Amino acid sequence: MAIEAGSKIPQATFGRMTADGPSQVSSDEIFTGRKVVVFAVPGAFTPSCSASHLPGFVANADKIKAKGIDEIVCISVNDPFVMGAWGRQQNAEEIAMLADGSGIFTKAAGMELDLRDKGLGVRSHRYAMVVEDGTITHLMVEDEPPKVEKSSAESVLAVL
Repeated sequence: MAIEAGSKIPQATFGRMTADGPSQVSSDEIFTGRKVVVFAVPGAFTPSCSASHLPGFVANADKIKAKGIDEIVCISVNDPFVMGAWGRQQNAEEIAMLADGSGIFTKAAGMELDLRDKGLGVRSHRYAMVVEDGTITHLMVEDEPPKVEKSSAESVLAVL
């Protein structure tokens, strides 16, 4: 069953790059007692993700955080090395680039996107959400990939 507004965030562990190499962080560490904006992409370094989705959040990070957001998180079914490299390439210092390498979080959220016929495996649907203390308050899922409209930084700002 897919997540929706009012759902609790699924429990998972994410990978992320640090100065010392890859580390892990739990969903509790990210979401408990905090207000977080999350956006998920089908894949790092892919056209729409790199040209508009992530850059929109990079450009609007200060405006989003000024609305009381503790952290902005990007999730993709990629490994922490890829997410770290993509974040550096996109100058995404203000964004937590989290790897859901095995798709555990994505599957628990009901947001799997089967792209095996395109040689990309099982990835994540493109979406954005606002999470307050572990509960989803707003969820915007794209209907027509590769469009970035409902899940854009501007759409997130409009609901904050």
